[in-house]
Amino acid sequence: MRAVLLLALKSAWARRLTLGITLVSIALASALLLTVERVRHDARENFSQTISGVDLVVGPRTGGVQLVLYAVFHSGAATHNMQWDSFDALSHHPAIAWAVPIALGDSHHGFPVLGTTPNYFEHFQYADQQTLQMSAGRVFGEVFETVLGNTVASELGYHVGDRITLAHGLTETGPSHADKPFTVMGILAPTGTPVDRTVHVSMEAITALHLDWTGGAPMPGFSIPAEHVKKFNLIPKEVTAMLIGLKSRSDVFRLQRHINHYRGEPLMAVMPGVALDELWQTLASVENSLLIISVLVVLVGLAGLVATLLAALNERRRELAILRSLGASLGEIFLMLTTEGLMITVLGVTLGYVLFAVGMEILAPMVQTQFGIHLHWRILTVNEIILLLSIIVTGFLVSLIPGWRAWRMSLADGLTPRI
Repeated sequence: MRAVLLLALKSAWARRLTLGITLVSIALASALLLTVERVRHDARENFSQTISGVDLVVGPRTGGVQLVLYAVFHSGAATHNMQWDSFDALSHHPAIAWAVPIALGDSHHGFPVLGTTPNYFEHFQYADQQTLQMSAGRVFGEVFETVLGNTVASELGYHVGDRITLAHGLTETGPSHADKPFTVMGILAPTGTPVDRTVHVSMEAITALHLDWTGGAPMPGFSIPAEHVKKFNLIPKEVTAMLIGLKSRSDVFRLQRHINHYRGEPLMAVMPGVALDELWQTLASVENSLLIISVLVVLVGLAGLVATLLAALNERRRELAILRSLGASLGEIFLMLTTEGLMITVLGVTLGYVLFAVGMEILAPMVQTQFGIHLHWRILTVNEIILLLSIIVTGFLVSLIPGWRAWRMSLADGLTPRI
């Protein structure tokens, strides 16, 4: 066995250029497969951990996934709002520990504006129960003060003390609230969640911006200066949704039923985890498609290995015949060719893991900044180990083909001169 392994190593080294190209292709395919699996796993984990510590998301009656998407991820728009009186009544329910209102509808250079209360920064949590932290400044206190998500501040170059204006609607082409500028009072630390891409203002600010608006447009010939807005009642009439934390999680189903049958207006309460699971079931086909493409890339790499070994086999017929004449058995010839293919596969998988590890280290910060996906550095998971072992086993099986081909070659065929 030792002699067979030594022969396989020397034979592979003699054809190192050709086999090296095959090894690199297997390494790249393995790295791609690991990357897709890691991104798929961590994307789902980050998506599900965008919000934690919130037991219920409440809003107007609509689809559960749609409610979570616009209330938590600020994606899409609400068809209608819920009344402030409903929020106020529900927030005083004895089972509720805290309730935070959310108002959406305005934007700033394409970034959504979220109206809320200072309690939002205290109770909103993400990932493993992490709370929002300030990288600079403080939470808003006055009407026309704002707190920026980290991505908003970095991409637009804002600092504490800068003044910004908001736009009505979710597009940059919407009417401007230029007559009521905001002062940046704080910038949040990066979270890898939609919070990074959000401009936070007070609920009173949302009302103040629209005092002199009607039907989604400014009133012609009428304007209320920013310094006079405090003379008006700034308690909002409507909110987009509300986030609820319970005193005891055992009350979640009872409170959910209470809200779903609320008599004041048609509302619905959704558990974020359930809605996200439903969303991932919808996206399962996309995940599986990416995984299938990666598997096909690996199979192409292994097919290249077989093609390389078979192509070289015709050139090695005399070599194999000489080995037979020196006493090598058919089994040893078969084992030598199979060992060579297995060795290339194992080396390719090992190199692929190294490329994967280096790539994760280099690209993880960029992926978190650009896409909000935090790629965790950790030892291989069980699924990733199974994928690598599957590549090795498949590489061994396909290596049986050139081994079987060599076994079929006769000694006379190898020694017969060919013109």
